[in-house]
Amino acid sequence: MDVLNPVMWSVHVGFAVLWVGSVLFVTLAILPPALRGDIGGDALGSVVGRLRWITRIGAIAFVATGGHMAGTLYTFEGLTGTPRGHLVLTMLGLWFVGTGLVEVGGSKLADGLDAGKLREPARDAKPFLYGASAVSVGLIVTAGLLASPGLF
Repeated sequence: MDVLNPVMWSVHVGFAVLWVGSVLFVTLAILPPALRGDIGGDALGSVVGRLRWITRIGAIAFVATGGHMAGTLYTFEGLTGTPRGHLVLTMLGLWFVGTGLVEVGGSKLADGLDAGKLREPARDAKPFLYGASAVSVGLIVTAGLLASPGLF
């Protein structure tokens, strides 16, 4: 099992980088022109569709890799009774919230685009995507704390 852990860690971190980067990119680079009406609906729909697929595929990867790492590196008591375990559980909670926010924001955008609108769905999705971005930054901070040797 020791050989599998680095593979799981690498896949986990790789998907985390992809997901966090995608959320931040959509929020910071794509949403502002959508709010101004400066981006085409087809282009916005394509980007949002990809973000939603990255989120969904990431969910499978995170459950498989994170579940493996938690199962091999922690006991139940280690997850619930140690600072490192609390960080792992914090990451899990943040990831659930972030995934939900992306799904709701993406759905609002997709539904509005299907109705032929652009600015209104972008405004409706804005708080959800901003929230997902904040959560994704929180995930990175939590991951940094977990990766800090000797901190906990």
